[in-house]
Amino acid sequence: MDTIFKETQLVVNELLEEARLNKGDILVVGCSSSEILGTKIGTGSSEETGRNVFEAVYRIVHKQGIFLAAQCCEHLNRALVVESACAEKYNYEPVCVVPWIHGGGSFGAAAYRGFAHPVMVEHIKAHAGIDIGDTLIGMHLRDVAVPVRIAQKTIGEAHIVCARTRPKFIGGERARYTV
Repeated sequence: MDTIFKETQLVVNELLEEARLNKGDILVVGCSSSEILGTKIGTGSSEETGRNVFEAVYRIVHKQGIFLAAQCCEHLNRALVVESACAEKYNYEPVCVVPWIHGGGSFGAAAYRGFAHPVMVEHIKAHAGIDIGDTLIGMHLRDVAVPVRIAQKTIGEAHIVCARTRPKFIGGERARYTV
């Protein structure tokens, strides 16, 4: 588990360096503990693994004032666990459900237990994201997602994909852009 914790921190730090998130921005993370442990997604959930990944991510983002959104599994329609302050800031409507290992996944359950004031929401528009084990976080990113290539390609046995977002480019050939 120490290796999983360290690999997770490497991924988070590398993405945050590239994405340059601001205090109050949202980082969405989807995590399959099954994939981390080398089994097919949804077939070998591990509470210890989910808790380990949550703690590794949360220690870093919380210190920087970045909100973590923990994506739950498909059994909760990929609802998200966020702190109530995040839901309030972005006007996200809470829903009534409590994730657990077999209905929300080990990572979502760990976030629900680990946050000071957790709430569940159905939809967000995050500023960056980490997909651990092909959990499909794209639906929770802002409209223009940009892939971020990182050196750490896996956590355990799970494939990693990272993204940041940027504002849309609008206008035509005469437009000038700030990015």
